[in-house]
Amino acid sequence: MEALLPVLKSHPGPSVLVCSLIFRLAHQLLQRLPVPKVVKQDAFRSWKWKNLSVSMVHSVLTGIWALTCVVVWPETLSDIHSYHTPLSYLLVCVSTGYFVHDATDIILSGHAKGSWEFLLHHALVIWCFLYALYTQLYVAGAVIALFVEVNSVTLHLRLMLKLASAQSSTLYYVNKLTNLFTYIMFRLTTQFYLTWFIIHNYSWLDHGGYFLVSMMVMNIMILIYFYRLLRADFFPRSCAGQNGMHNNNTKKFISD
Repeated sequence: MEALLPVLKSHPGPSVLVCSLIFRLAHQLLQRLPVPKVVKQDAFRSWKWKNLSVSMVHSVLTGIWALTCVVVWPETLSDIHSYHTPLSYLLVCVSTGYFVHDATDIILSGHAKGSWEFLLHHALVIWCFLYALYTQLYVAGAVIALFVEVNSVTLHLRLMLKLASAQSSTLYYVNKLTNLFTYIMFRLTTQFYLTWFIIHNYSWLDHGGYFLVSMMVMNIMILIYFYRLLRADFFPRSCAGQNGMHNNNTKKFISD
């Protein structure tokens, strides 16, 4: 790892592209796994399933990786601006490669218009992470930001179960409760902690204004999605007609 770090730091852009290609390879390999019949019958569901499969791999990998970095090196939580280790730098590099891959997949598959919020999120993340990789600043902040991937595991599982029409299953019920807990614990808490850190230390942070604006945009997005999540999973009667499995509203159904 010590020998790899100088290569990564001297060529962060190409390193990210290599990681992106690795996720593309994973995308191809995951297509060999069995897919529910109901998913195969719909073009959008089929694409979404493949896309979520790669996202699940990224979330499991980086979520555990990020938590491990903080447990082993607690300084990550306090020195968000300057502290990083070889493993944390590699983590940010790998994760940036995933977001490049996912954005490219959304655009090339023709789903950019219906997934504009994901592209906006990815653009903000990629820019912030690339800044960290090129300047070697805020790497710890990027690692903390990846705590949200713990919640992304349950979010991706939720959508995959919906794609498979398994909303009435016990697994979906257990997952929606787990998803609520992880959303609050790992997504909302993480975002608000990073926002607090930027505001509290704004006077001396490099490019603090840009990062504060980026965090505020993402905070608005996650609060809106949290509202949609609560409405769809815990107050379904208030959104009757939006959760049906009709072909003409499949995309809307999946987005809730």
